[in-house]
Amino acid sequence: MTALRIPAFTLLARLAARLPQRPPTLALTLGLNLALGRILPRDDLAPLEGRHLRLKVDDAGLTLDFTLARGAFRPHAGGTTPDLTLSANVRDYLALALREEDADTLFFGRRLRMEGDTDLGLLVKNTLDAVDWEALQTRYGPAAVLSRLRPPSRGRETARRLPFAG
Repeated sequence: MTALRIPAFTLLARLAARLPQRPPTLALTLGLNLALGRILPRDDLAPLEGRHLRLKVDDAGLTLDFTLARGAFRPHAGGTTPDLTLSANVRDYLALALREEDADTLFFGRRLRMEGDTDLGLLVKNTLDAVDWEALQTRYGPAAVLSRLRPPSRGRETARRLPFAG
């Protein structure tokens, strides 16, 4: 598999860092909530309850603060020191999600940085390692979603009624 090339986001990162971080945080928490119970086991995430997590995407200028509260991921107002901060570039997060690299390789190569509660970091890492990404791609990947949005074919009878059908 060839590696996906992501351009340097230097100018974009400077701009994004000045924009409100709430919209991308809402998108992240929405995605995480959709995954809860499907690919992220709720019971395993109980230790995250009430903890302030920060995901930094260095080259995109994003700092996403969120928490797990009352069984759902929610944006965190920030202003306090997070319990756990994970920092990496877009390409490294993609490599992790696409299973091109594992978290340990990225961590020991200093491409994924973790600050704060190491036990919490290990919980997050082990949860990510346990996700069946292939099943997720099969069920929720772009091709699967588009196929569910496509109207069902009606067979030959419909084709015969269309003026352009032969």
